Amino acid sequence: VQLQASGGGLVQAGGSLRLSCAASGRTFSSYIMGWFRQAPGKEREFVVAISRTGANTCYADFVKGRFTISRDNAKNTVYLQIDSLKPEDTAVYYCAAKPTGAFTRATMSPTVYDVWGQGTQVTVSS
Repeated sequence: VQLQASGGGLVQAGGSLRLSCAASGRTFSSYIMGWFRQAPGKEREFVVAISRTGANTCYADFVKGRFTISRDNAKNTVYLQIDSLKPEDTAVYYCAAKPTGAFTRATMSPTVYDVWGQGTQVTVSS
């Protein structure tokens, strides 16, 4: 599978963005999908993950209800809705795919993901 993230941009604090991650191939529904982000000078951090069917999700604590992940397996796409954006949300956002294993807390670790998209820049101005 190959991943293509899009939807980033420059937005004012308090605004919203919807990121998309389109996957190639016919096995998208067999992948656990995750979103991570990396701010300048910081390590890549977990944002959220979603199970293969979309029935289960796992969010980072800092999300606090502002982020919503969803997926459409018919369209081979996973989405990340970000509301009430803050300047500290500024980062490159990456989607990633995990083809094997169960949906556990291990999905919070970037090391379990095999495939990564190229990232999309989100910049929030104050």
